[in-house]
Amino acid sequence: MLFSRILTAIALLAGFLAAILLLDRNEFAVLVIVIMGIAAWEWARLCRFSTRGSILYATGFALAFAASSALIWPISAAESPERVIFGLAAVFWICIVPLWLRRGVVRQAAGAGAALLPFTGVAVIAPAGLAMLALPGVQLLGILVLIWVADTAAYFSGRLFGRHKLAPGISPGKTWEGVAGAMLACASYAVLVAVFYVELAARIDSLRWPPYIGAALLLCALSVLGDLFESALKRQAAVKDSGSLLPGHGGVLDRIDSTTSTLPVAVLLLDWVGVK
Repeated sequence: MLFSRILTAIALLAGFLAAILLLDRNEFAVLVIVIMGIAAWEWARLCRFSTRGSILYATGFALAFAASSALIWPISAAESPERVIFGLAAVFWICIVPLWLRRGVVRQAAGAGAALLPFTGVAVIAPAGLAMLALPGVQLLGILVLIWVADTAAYFSGRLFGRHKLAPGISPGKTWEGVAGAMLACASYAVLVAVFYVELAARIDSLRWPPYIGAALLLCALSVLGDLFESALKRQAAVKDSGSLLPGHGGVLDRIDSTTSTLPVAVLLLDWVGVK
């Protein structure tokens, strides 16, 4: 299992880097549409749709996402439609999801909240896909590395120092110590990026360091929140993984759960900083 997980991770990283470096924006958009369509299929399965229903849901989502992207192409956080979409996504993740998790996704999914899950899938997946199309390759890679740093640091910090459970009813393996390790690692990563990314460093003076580090910590917290939210959905669906497409990793949603919560907010923050 570990060997296949490592091989899959290497293949995914190599493929993604190749996509960023070799594909133009239109070709990259096609790739993103495919990824979002697969994620929508897995979301439909977590909603316990039938095979036919899942196909209809994923196909409809992919077509609607492609058409919407074409209408506002090129996608930029500086434009009004995109800013509204990313802003609503930020409100969803920062305000609504914590309350949803606190009340219990499992309990709500079993009641009236079940009807909301298909619409929630659109709110989760679509803004993340648009954010991938809005961010230049270097910035997208930088945010994804921050997410990977958070995930890796949380895992090892939790294994070494974990004592206090973060959300035992959702994901028993996660601890507050793991979150603390992720926060420390993300703050360190943010400092390194600011030092070596010349354009970003030029925009961060002594007065902007606190909000800059705060923004990195916010993205770290959102990455944890996205992971927890998908874990809660899998728990209500009584499955271990969202799919089986990626050996050792599960499904596409299992790999982009933290990305869905982080990228839309990251686009807004980068636009605020003024890095192009």
